[in-house]
Order: sequence, then C-alpha cells, then structure tokens
Amino acid sequence: MKIGRNVGISVILGFFIALGALAYWFYGESFFKPEIYSLEGSGIMIAPNVLEPEEEKVIHLPTPDPVRAVYMTSWVAGERSLRSGIVSLIESSELNAVVIDVKDFSGKISFEVSDEKLKGASEERIPDIKDFIKYLHGKNIYVIARISVFQDLYYSGAHPELAVKKLNGAVWKDKKGLSWIDPVAREYWDYTVLVSKEAERVGFDELNFDYVRFPSDGNMRDIAYDHWDEVTPRIEVMGDFFAYLSDELSGLNLPLSVDLFGMVTTNTDDLNIGQLLETADLYFDYISPMVYPSHYPVTFIGLANPAANPYEVVHYSLSKASERLLSASSSPQKLRPWLQDFDLGVDYDAGMVNKQKQAGYDLGINSWMMWNASNKYTKEAY
Repeated sequence: MKIGRNVGISVILGFFIALGALAYWFYGESFFKPEIYSLEGSGIMIAPNVLEPEEEKVIHLPTPDPVRAVYMTSWVAGERSLRSGIVSLIESSELNAVVIDVKDFSGKISFEVSDEKLKGASEERIPDIKDFIKYLHGKNIYVIARISVFQDLYYSGAHPELAVKKLNGAVWKDKKGLSWIDPVAREYWDYTVLVSKEAERVGFDELNFDYVRFPSDGNMRDIAYDHWDEVTPRIEVMGDFFAYLSDELSGLNLPLSVDLFGMVTTNTDDLNIGQLLETADLYFDYISPMVYPSHYPVTFIGLANPAANPYEVVHYSLSKASERLLSASSSPQKLRPWLQDFDLGVDYDAGMVNKQKQAGYDLGINSWMMWNASNKYTKEAY
C-alpha cells in the first residue's frame, strides 16, 4: 500500500511539473511574474496574491529619567568582542543608555542604508545594527544616535562646491586636517535629515547632533564661504538650521538633542561659531553642553588648572546654564551634560569622574553622558 501511495504522489507531482513547464513555454517568463490588473473604469486594482516583504516595525524605548550614558564609537559597536565589555558595564552599573556614532567626523554612515541618496556615504562598520539595537533594547538600554553634522570629510570631498573654502578656492581644513560643509548649504540640510531618518529606521531611540556650528580651530584668516554671505549673523544661521531640523524630523516622534561647546553655558555671545544656549533651547528636547573641565582655559573662574577642579567647573557652568533657561521660561531639566572620563591635564580616576556628576546632582541635574574617545571607562565610577 505504501508503494502504491508513493507512486500516486509521484504521478501527481510529475503532472504539475509538466503543466508548469508547458505554461512557461507558452506564456514565457511573464507567467511567473506578479502583475497588477485593472478593472477598467472601476478604479479597482487586482494583483496576484504576492506581497512584498514588509520591513519589521521598529519599537523605540521611552527616554529614561534620568539618562546616564556612555559613548561608543561605530567601530567598537561593530565588533562583538569590543562592545560586549561596554554592554556588561551598563548592565552592572547605574548606566542605562549608550551613544553610538551614526556619522562621525569622517562623514561615513556606520551601517547599510536604504536610501539611494546615501549609498555613497555608507560604510558598514556595524553590519548587524538592527539586531544589536534590538539586543540592547532587550536589556532595557536606551540607544542614542550621534550625528556629526557640518564637520564632514566625506561629503565635502564628494561635493566640494558645498565645502568651506580657502581664499584661493581650495577646500579649507581645520587643525586636524578635517574639512567642513558651509552651514548655509541647504542641500546638506536635506542630507542631514535623510541620515537622521535612517537612524530612526534601524531603531535608534534619540537623535543627537554634534558639530552644529561654524568651524573655529584652524587658519581662520584663510577661510571663505560660497553660501554664507558673511553678513547674516552666525546665530541666525544656526537658528534657521535648528528650526529646519525640528520641523523636518517632527514626524519621527523621537527626542532631539544637541551638543554645544561648554563655554556656551557661560557666554552670552555665540563664540563666533553660531551657538547660543537660548537658541538651542527653542528647538531641542535636550541640551548637552560639553563641560569637560580639561577643555576650559587657564584662569577660568580664577582656577589655575580647571582640569584639576572638576566639581567647581561643572557646577559653575551648569548653574549659569540653569539660570539662563529659567529666565527663558524653560527648564534646567533639559540639560544633559557631557562629562569626561579621560585623562587630560590630570589623571581622571573614579573620584574625579564622580565629582563632575555630583556637581550636577547638587543643582538637580541628574542626567549626564560620559565621553571617552577610546571607549575605556573607569568602572568604579559607575
């Protein structure tokens, strides 16, 4: 009986295979391709029962209160053996978030993109970006996308007509040999929005924008702009860009945050880079001044070595920022400072790191993000 049943099945399969071959011979390849048919005049479209695979819906985590994050480069995020140590640190400490480069100073986007307009900028440093973010979400770790904006080596090379120039028309470079995009170049504003949308698509929970300013360190006597008229105040240029980002990205329903120079907290001018605390306050959900004590000038608030006085520098800077936000009818809770966990001028041990955090806590500012370019963090500090 089993033999008879198998023979019967074989005959049936053979019949359908032969029928398929005959259909291919008679109708050609189009027989097997999905097509859409119209019932003329009815407005109804009928398609074969073949569906395009839909991209899995992304789930975003809500913003923790407070946020306590460490920075992770795209290179580290792409290496399981390297990133696992930081993930373990987050799991075993007060940390609850991580900031990962989507686009750093190189201008390269750190994962495969879907938008054709971005393909040339994609460098697949994090090949499993979606799975990695899902993995972090599974551990309740909030994931922030860091997007370096106007400092962009790739785009300025690919589009020199949009780059900041030397007086002779060549592309200008800063002290590190990096080139910049003219902050008024609207085409690049559109490009930044596309990069931001890609970050949301792969699962990032927040968009953090860095280098949203005019260049400041390099030969400033040999600098020219093809797009900025050099008359419109830099503050106004940055304000227009901030407003554009806010409008264009509002549909994503993700928090937007911005990184500012630490001195923006105490200076009421724009430091010749276009950054003003009150302007940023209008368009971003969180403001992250980089109040690294080692980056402040000698004699700041009377200190011979600001790097050696982390509590004093951070407390003074954040207190001034808090006062200004309150005066603008805003909230100091928007402040989420970048603090330092790296050695510069002074060796930063756990005590030095904790003094910075305490300076914020004493002002009611409980969120922070910790920076170390090499991603080596002082475990005892968390």
